[in-house]
Amino acid sequence: MRGGQEQTTERGEELRRHVAKLIGPIARSKTVIFTDELPKTRSGKIMRRLLKDVAEGRDLGDTTTLADPRVVEEIRSSPNSRPTEE
Repeated sequence: MRGGQEQTTERGEELRRHVAKLIGPIARSKTVIFTDELPKTRSGKIMRRLLKDVAEGRDLGDTTTLADPRVVEEIRSSPNSRPTEE
């Protein structure tokens, strides 16, 4: 989403429906978490492994290469970080 748009549960559900319609139900995520930043290494690569670990409630493991460790905690503490029931 572009900055300045309202980040609501309804908007997340709208995005999930849009993905299901455009790509197919198999591509629809369980939940949508809005965040200002993504966990990146100091060289700027997005650490997708950490996003998956947070989504699945697993321990994060090695986070020494993170540029800003607070980003992961912000995502983890998000009220929408729990998958929705289908």
